[in-house]
Order: sequence, then C-alpha cells, then structure tokens
Amino acid sequence: MRIDAHQHFWKIDRGDYGWITPELPILYRDFLPTDLEPSLHKHQIDKTILVQAAPTVEETEFILQLSETADFIAGVVGWLDLEAPSYREQYERFAQHPKFIGFRVMIQDMEDPNIILSPAYIEALSYFADRDVPIDLLVLSHQLPQLVQLLERVPHLRGVVDHMAKPLIASGEIEPWRSQMAEIAKHTSIYCKLSGMVTEANREFWKKEDFTAYVNEVLDLFGPERIMFGSDWPVCLQAATYDEVVDLFRYTVRDRLTPEETEAVFGGNAAKFYKLLSMGG
Repeated sequence: MRIDAHQHFWKIDRGDYGWITPELPILYRDFLPTDLEPSLHKHQIDKTILVQAAPTVEETEFILQLSETADFIAGVVGWLDLEAPSYREQYERFAQHPKFIGFRVMIQDMEDPNIILSPAYIEALSYFADRDVPIDLLVLSHQLPQLVQLLERVPHLRGVVDHMAKPLIASGEIEPWRSQMAEIAKHTSIYCKLSGMVTEANREFWKKEDFTAYVNEVLDLFGPERIMFGSDWPVCLQAATYDEVVDLFRYTVRDRLTPEETEAVFGGNAAKFYKLLSMGG
C-alpha cells in the first residue's frame, strides 16, 4: 500500500487559515479531495494522511468530516490545544472518529520555541507519550535545540519530524541541522518525513541535486525504517507540481534504497507509525 504521509485540504472562507493570504496566490483558494485524486491515481498512491493546516479545534472537526467523503484519506492528524485544561477531553472526543490518528504540535508558529518546554506542554506530551499516540512535530531548523531538550524530558514520545525540520536548503547549509537531527534520531520512537523539501530550496530555480545531501543525512541518521514520503501538497505547488515532488523523492533515494525499502518509505513506514497496519491494500 502506497501512502502519501503528508497533505492538506482547506476551504478559505472557513476563516482560520491566517497564514494563507492573497499574497500567496497559488495557495489562496480551496483545495479539496477532488483536486488531489487525479495525481494519486497517476502515481498509484492508495491512501493519504491528511494533516491539519490551522491551529483550531474547528479545523480538525472540518477535516475529519472531509475524511468521510474520500476513501483515500487513511487518517487525519488534527490539532489539540495542549495549554487548555480540557486537552484530554478534546483528544477523547476526536479519538472516537475512526480516522483520527493523532495530532500535530506547531512549534514553527511559536513566538518563543521554549514554550514547548513549559510545564503544560511537558505534562501533556508525557500523557500522550505514555499512551503511544502518534504526534507530528512541525519545527524549523533553528528550533531544533528546543526539540532536542523536549525529547530529553519526554524520551518515549512517538513522534515524526515534519519536512526534515526545514533545513536551509536554499543556502546549502548542513550544520548545525545535521548534528541536531543526529541527537533527535537517537530516539528510536522518532521518525522523519521526506516532505516539504522543495519550498525550502530556491523555489524558482531548484535542481534535484540540491536535495541529495539532506536526504542522505536523514537516511543515514534514521535508517530506511523510520522515514516516510510526504508530498506536502498543496503547499508544494509554490515550487513544484505533485509529479515533480514524486519524481524528486525517487531521484533522491534511487541509489540508497532497495525496492523493498523504497516501498516501506513510500507507505509501509507511515502505516506502521500511524498504526494503520490493519488496513487493507
């Protein structure tokens, strides 16, 4: 089973996508299942993981409803207000939905990334780590020191680093990203998504070779059993088509993975991380 482990849908007039503005004309429109389905068929991708794009409970409710209309959506990664006393009740309510598979922590949007180390976050994330709940971690490369500290305090977190932690591909910088990712990869319950790469490069003039060093580092650090492919569609459209993202993925792993390992990265690892293994083909 092939899985795109990271994609989004949204309806602009819902009003809680503060980051999607008319200044982003490619993204400033509705993106819904019928827009993505042809690309999935073209590349024989069976299922997707639908990830939240707004930090609201209401948007999670919206994408859960959307998941009921598209069989290809295998699971929904929502959002919880971990600073609210009611976060456990929020989780339990969402968990009643058969396609709710976890939630995302948006460190990227924190004015001060040290908030993730506050007692409220440590308590909440420890609670979910004890229950082995899959958690997406949206983090920028300069925020990795805080993520390293978080994992020192909650070492059993079941997490996946979205978009390789957004390394500075456009400027070709490897350090300190590589060293910090090495610390994170020591935690065997942490995975990494090969997603969101094209928007971290020069969006108009990127070349496939720009990404090889970063993908090689992730492969070396996490191994083929803890990496998953994600398109980051439609955000990727700012720099590449869906076809180009799939082609880039195949190019960057072609000399590093066996056919079996490639299929694991292209679906099997996501099924394992998000506990979808009971699903059919």
